Amino acid sequence: MVRVIMHGCNGRMGQVITEMIAKEAEMEIVAGVDLSDHIQNSYPVFKSMKDCDVEADVVIDFANAKAVDGLLDVCVERNLPCVLCTTGLSEEQLAHVKEASGKVAILRSANMSMGINLLMKLLKDAVPVLAAAGYDMEIVEKHHNQKLDAPSGTAIALADVMNQAAGGDYEYVYDRSTRREKRPEKEIGISAVRGGTIVGDHDVIFAGQDEVITFSHMAYSRKLFATGAVSAARFLAGKPAGMYDMSRVIEGK
Repeated sequence: MVRVIMHGCNGRMGQVITEMIAKEAEMEIVAGVDLSDHIQNSYPVFKSMKDCDVEADVVIDFANAKAVDGLLDVCVERNLPCVLCTTGLSEEQLAHVKEASGKVAILRSANMSMGINLLMKLLKDAVPVLAAAGYDMEIVEKHHNQKLDAPSGTAIALADVMNQAAGGDYEYVYDRSTRREKRPEKEIGISAVRGGTIVGDHDVIFAGQDEVITFSHMAYSRKLFATGAVSAARFLAGKPAGMYDMSRVIEGK
């Protein structure tokens, strides 16, 4: 039985994962962590990871970036593997994640979807060809009006994959409203749309001479991300220290 602590249990994703794991025969949530207590869960809920004294095999994190540093410290202290799904981390926090992964197993992904991770793999093959042919690269992402960070962590992750595949010398641009100049070649534009209840749409656009190639991914339900997080937790429990990603989960090794 894989024992899970749900960090951010009373958030939207926390509740989706709670419902999903309740139907799992070989997994259970033994505790939750959340500042909010407006939801009654079947497991004990603590205000912080430091307060949580329940034994577990892995943490699934879908909380707030502000809570990540404290979460990492506790995971290292207790040798507790962590599936880190929170986005919007600062450079300092990303450095903290890397440092912590030297002491405990951490799986970090800006998007838990198998489709998004497959898209990243496809982009590694497509970008060198299209960038060399002079195609301009743009990303348009759309999310619900309650999302706090913009652009999304997934959009940035896609841009990172594209940049690395193109040679690593591209600049990311989030706003062109103050510029009066033509588009530079070494640029990846990232646009964020926020509205309604959009779960998550990402379009990667390659605009060339007389043609446009678009890779699109649309998420219709948060269950998509919950499924990935649960699979990741099952995979990560018992793993040695190190940094893992969803490609390892998909490959099963």
